[in-house]
Amino acid sequence: MVGSALFEAMSGDLGGKVEILSEDFDPTAVVVEPVPPVVENGGEMGREEEEKRSKEIVLGRNVHTTCLAVTEPDANDEFTGDKEAYMASVLARYRKTLMERTKHHLGYPYNLDFDYGALSQLQHFSINNLGDPFIESNYGVHSRQFEVGVLDWFARLWEIEKDEYWGYITNCGTEGNLHGILVGREVLPDGILYASQETHYSVFKAARMYRMECVKVATSLSGEIDCADFKAKLLANKDKPAIINVNIGTTVKGAVDDLDLVIETLEECGFTHDRFYIHCDGALFGLMMPFVKRAPKVTFKKPIGSVSVSGHKFVGCPMPCGVQITRMEHINALSRNVEYLASRDATIMGSRNGHAPIFLWYTLNRKGYKGFQKEVQKCLRNAHYLKDRLRDAGISAMLNELSSTVVFERPVDDEFVRRWQLACQGNIAHVVVMPNVTIEKLDYFLDELIEKRNTWFLDKKVQPPCVAADIGSENCLCDLHK
Repeated sequence: MVGSALFEAMSGDLGGKVEILSEDFDPTAVVVEPVPPVVENGGEMGREEEEKRSKEIVLGRNVHTTCLAVTEPDANDEFTGDKEAYMASVLARYRKTLMERTKHHLGYPYNLDFDYGALSQLQHFSINNLGDPFIESNYGVHSRQFEVGVLDWFARLWEIEKDEYWGYITNCGTEGNLHGILVGREVLPDGILYASQETHYSVFKAARMYRMECVKVATSLSGEIDCADFKAKLLANKDKPAIINVNIGTTVKGAVDDLDLVIETLEECGFTHDRFYIHCDGALFGLMMPFVKRAPKVTFKKPIGSVSVSGHKFVGCPMPCGVQITRMEHINALSRNVEYLASRDATIMGSRNGHAPIFLWYTLNRKGYKGFQKEVQKCLRNAHYLKDRLRDAGISAMLNELSSTVVFERPVDDEFVRRWQLACQGNIAHVVVMPNVTIEKLDYFLDELIEKRNTWFLDKKVQPPCVAADIGSENCLCDLHK
C-alpha cells in the first residue's frame, strides 16, 4: 500500500501482519513506562532461581549485597539537581574507599605509583585503535602513532628489528597469552601445548578455547618448569610439534622458567626450530628481568615466537592493558583484510583501548630504561627486606632469586587476608613488591601481621602451617623444620 508502513507482529493475540498507516506512526513518540519492572523474589521464576543460586559456588563476597543500584532521575531533577548531588556524594565516598584499599594493597602485582594528570585533557575523546596498528583505518580518532612508538620501544628491549616484528597493545595480559598461543596454533596446527602446572590460568583457558591438546609439566618447589619431566613428555609425543608457554615469573611464586634449558631440551629431543613455537608470558617480570644483573635474557635472537607483558603491572597504567609482540613471518597466518575498516586485523579483540598506548608512551618517556632500572633495583631490595624480616619473626618465607614476589605462610585470619588483599593458594600467600611498596608500608604490614600472629597462636591450639611441601623444608619454620 502506498504511504503506509507494514510491520509483522509476532503477538499471539494479533497473529499475522498488522498494517500501520504512516500518518499514525510517530518516531518521536515517548513510551510511557520505559523502565523494565523489577523481578521480585517469589515471582514466576523465584523458586527455580533460588534453587539454582543455592547450588552455585560462591567465592569471596557477593557484590550484590553492596552494589550501587542505578535509579531513574525524578521528573523535576533537572531543576533541583538532587541526582547530581547524590552521584557526587557516591563518587566522593568511593574515592575514599579507593584510597583506603590502595593503602592496604600488597598481594597483586600492580604498580599504584603513577600520576597521569597531564592526560586528563584527552578523556573527552573516544579513542579506538581498531584493526592493525600499522595500517590506518577509516576511523580517524585513534592513537596508532603512540601505539607503534611503544611497540618499537619493546622491540628494542627484546632485540628484534622493526621490519621483523608485529604486535599490538592488548586489553590485558590474558589477551597477550591468548594471542601468543593462537599464533603458535596457527603456525603449528597439530601442535601440542606444553605448560607448567604453575602457569597462569589464561594459558589453560586458551587451550580450552582453541580445543588444543594440552600437557601439564611438573615444576620444582621454586615454581620453575621441571625440564626432566618436560623432556619425558616431549619424547612421548615426538610425532607432533610443540607449542610451549615459558613463564617469565609465575603467578604465585614469581619463578622464572629457564628459557635456555627449555630450548636445549627441545633440541635434545629432536625438535628442529620449525617444529616448535615458544610463547613467553612475561606479565610482570618480562619488563623487570632485562634490568636484573645476571638474569637470563629474553630475546628474539633466541628461537622464540612471541612475548607478552602487562602494562598495568610494573609499568603502572590505571587501566588493564598489555603489550604483545611476535615475529612478522608468523602473523600472516592470522591476518585478514577487513573492508569495513579499510585495514587488516590480526588482533583478538578488534576494538582496543586507544587511551592505553598514550599512558604507556607517557610513562616510557618519563622513566626510560634508567628509570625502570632504578625501580627494579628498589623492588628487589625491598623484597629481600620483607623476606628477611618475616624469617626473623619466625615466619616461613621464600624469595626466588630473580623475583620481587615474597611467598610466606598463609595468615589464618581471612579478614586479615582481605584487609591486605593477599593472594593465597593452599597454605601459602604472597606479597608482590612493586615500586609503590615502600619500606614504611612493609613495616606497617609486618607489625600488624606479627601482632595478629601472636594472638592467633597464643594458646598453642592452632599451629602455624607447615609449608615445606610448598616452598621447601629449608624455607619452612614450623616446629618440625625450624
